[in-house]
Amino acid sequence: MEQNYWKKCSACKKEIPFSHKYYQCSVSTCQGKRTGLQFCSVSCWERHLPGARHKNAGAIEKHSPSKAEFEKEQGSTEASQPQRRIIRSQPAATQGSPGDKAKVDNHEVLIVASKLKQYIKDVSGMNTSQSVLNVLSDMVRRASQDAIDRAREDGRKTVLDRDFK
Repeated sequence: MEQNYWKKCSACKKEIPFSHKYYQCSVSTCQGKRTGLQFCSVSCWERHLPGARHKNAGAIEKHSPSKAEFEKEQGSTEASQPQRRIIRSQPAATQGSPGDKAKVDNHEVLIVASKLKQYIKDVSGMNTSQSVLNVLSDMVRRASQDAIDRAREDGRKTVLDRDFK
């Protein structure tokens, strides 16, 4: 789709035509490539001032490029920019195939220690040994594996609360 205007006003979103007068804020942070504020009129420029909180600012009158200049600028900008690559990494827990037991740490504590210790303290007034966390984690692993097996037997890929019996 071919663009028939230079840019849109940052305040009112009206199109600013090619080879036309527009206004830019005199503050350098409003002129950067990322911010790139441009306004179709002085009143639109004034609308951005309360949010911008400038101490001393002015509206600078400028002229937008012609369509030919704009297209030339766009072509050279795209050619000079390095190509952007997005590399997605998988979290450690999801790397490998599902059920890859070689990557599972069977000694990792699965229980939130502070929550468990606080619960036992509130209910009984007793302290909790650190070794309790390992025993409970093993119990959770066994119960989880049983629930996984039940879900597979039912042909599901989601473990439900009813799978824990």
